Amino acid sequence: MAEVKKSKRFGKNPEDILVERLNQNIEFSNKATAFHGIDTYGYILVGEKGIEYYNERTLQDYIQIPWDEVALIIAAVYFRGRYIPRIAIRTVRNGDFPFSVREPRAFLRACRNHFPAEKIVRSLNFAQVIKQNFILLGNKLRRKG
Repeated sequence: MAEVKKSKRFGKNPEDILVERLNQNIEFSNKATAFHGIDTYGYILVGEKGIEYYNERTLQDYIQIPWDEVALIIAAVYFRGRYIPRIAIRTVRNGDFPFSVREPRAFLRACRNHFPAEKIVRSLNFAQVIKQNFILLGNKLRRKG
């Protein structure tokens, strides 16, 4: 993966990152929160080669996802698209990476330039999850009996 330099802090500008970048040209950068165990605050970047997240406090905490590793981008959409609290990036090998971005619509538009629009989907709502679980439970009971 990337090498870590000796500096411990960025600065206020996401352009001051000292880790080897995945992208040369950055189309979108904004503040974000990564939800992995303890929430971490940092910057999310979208470029020509993938999506990158860098923690604003520690350089060792970063995520780099190339476009060929991304399987789906899942957006939690509420109030008919007026509110998008979370975005999850589902990868081929490593599972989901949930984020909260300050400007989620701009993030999704930047991702749409590099990723097929049919693979950017809405997450299931509460009623759909309950329905799906009942169907799965019914299938399990039919197989047993």
